[in-house]
Amino acid sequence: MNFQKMEEGKDILDNRYKIVKKLGGGAFGELWKVEKKKTGDFLAAKVEKAVKNQKHIMLFWESKLIHKLRGKTAVPNLHFVGDEKTDDGKIYHVMVMDLLGKSMEDLFQECKRKFDLGTCLHISAQMIKRIKVVHEERIIHRDIKPDNFMTGGNEQTKNTIYIIDFGLAKCYKSSDGEHIPFRDGKNLTGTARYASVFTHIGYE
Repeated sequence: MNFQKMEEGKDILDNRYKIVKKLGGGAFGELWKVEKKKTGDFLAAKVEKAVKNQKHIMLFWESKLIHKLRGKTAVPNLHFVGDEKTDDGKIYHVMVMDLLGKSMEDLFQECKRKFDLGTCLHISAQMIKRIKVVHEERIIHRDIKPDNFMTGGNEQTKNTIYIIDFGLAKCYKSSDGEHIPFRDGKNLTGTARYASVFTHIGYE
């Protein structure tokens, strides 16, 4: 089957998952709601088209960082990471993970762009904790924004804030603690609205 023409009810990944609906898309791929046929659980599948001679596979890098953070802070569980070859011979990189709830941006919009003080404190305390752990693991996210913090997807986790989308993240220190060198003349990385002043200037 062709990911460009995904349809509800189609099976993917050796018939282990069934497509439910498209959740969204961006510059680096698409996100789909899928059902794990063996258990009936609903999950999210992030799909990225493979590029010939591609050196940096963003989805695989993201999965590596999520594995690194798992158990240390709130990131989604991963259920599958690998490739899918379609009927027309195209190859796609696929990462299947927990289906989370709404993003902070979605909730903010629902609340007419105004949270009360208690909500702000509850959310911000968790967001700061997530970023703190990411930095302690020598990772800089590079796309911090309300869309990349989400609530859990069930009753037990609905009050937990998860940090997601590590496709643009990188390590800012080596394993022996050496910081990466200063660079300038860099193109903008991340989302312009939320990027730092230094990022806009072109500094890393």
